[in-house]
Amino acid sequence: MSVGVRVLMLSWEYPPLVVGGLGRHVDALARELAGAGHDVRVVTRGESGSAADEVRGGVRIRRAAADPLALDFTTETLLAWTQASEHALIRAALPVLRRWRPDVVHAHDWLVAQSGLTLAQVTGAPLVVTMHATEAGRHQGWLPAPLNVAIHSVERWLAREAAAVITCSTAMRDEVARLFELDAGHVVVVPNGIDPACWRTRPPARTAARSRHASDGPLLVFAGRLVHEKGLQTLLDALPGLRQQHPDLRLVVAGAGGYGDELHARARRRRVARAVEWKGFVPDHDLAPLLGAADLAIVPSLYEPFGIVALEAAAAHTPLVVAETGGLQDLVDSGIVAASFPPGDVEALTDAVGKVLADPIAAARIAARADRVIRRDYTWRVVARRTAEIYSRAGTRSVH
Repeated sequence: MSVGVRVLMLSWEYPPLVVGGLGRHVDALARELAGAGHDVRVVTRGESGSAADEVRGGVRIRRAAADPLALDFTTETLLAWTQASEHALIRAALPVLRRWRPDVVHAHDWLVAQSGLTLAQVTGAPLVVTMHATEAGRHQGWLPAPLNVAIHSVERWLAREAAAVITCSTAMRDEVARLFELDAGHVVVVPNGIDPACWRTRPPARTAARSRHASDGPLLVFAGRLVHEKGLQTLLDALPGLRQQHPDLRLVVAGAGGYGDELHARARRRRVARAVEWKGFVPDHDLAPLLGAADLAIVPSLYEPFGIVALEAAAAHTPLVVAETGGLQDLVDSGIVAASFPPGDVEALTDAVGKVLADPIAAARIAARADRVIRRDYTWRVVARRTAEIYSRAGTRSVH
């Protein structure tokens, strides 16, 4: 199974239906595997109507028709919505299996647990699971409501039935092994990847972005969803102290989310509202020059399974300051970041940013080293090769 692996990949989101980073991850991984000579078939959800087939980047995609049910992706109906989606995926996949048999079934996260387990049993192929996050981790170790307990139970079932479990970081590996009582060898770390070329921009684009967003002082950028676990509140609390050191310092926030109103109010309470520019969601082609124009990118997450935006900023040759949490710790250990701080520690964040801004030559040297590390360890070619190796090993394990 070292070459020419037949892969049936299941994902509840896939471009152009993208909710978060998972869909983009599956798309990039599938394309890279196909480019390496593997036969990749992706089954994912689609719109209402009949199932649809297409080929994108060498990947055969089958989109399941959505059932005409009055179910929304909300807290109240999430489990019912997921069950309906899973049934649709199975119905879409079964005709494919009349003509083609996979060597491995690869399921991404708990929302395709039933379809992944069912199709692995039908085909006799080993099941490989990528756990992109955990329900307990998203709630700082707690399962506060029956819905959270239910999702956790699905995650546990899926992980324990898999021939191999992939996580994106050392911290996620440890979290998954502990939560689901798995042997260490059952869980393998394969980091998320990026295409570094997409994040390198020409000097005129960076100059234009800086002229739009910066004044005479340093420019900081935060990119990410506006949710509590992304930790933007820590950075906002640090801004008064940072602006004492650098009165013209500016922060650009690229992202949207349900915590936005609280964060806007927090900036006003800290009396830094005029120093913050709220951009909302910024597409990658605009985010790249913005990151490249910044003096620093800050990733202050409280919980972060990996931290793809940190890699994107580093690929833009922007110095990084990150919280020492989750997958970000792997980036700290690899030498990609210029400085780090304990998550939620306002004083330590202030000190870390001040230290990097005080020595731009050292920061530029670290940014250059980060670029070399990314090209060595974090490209999609490396990620796909390591994933294919896991497929090969999974084929030697028995499937439940």
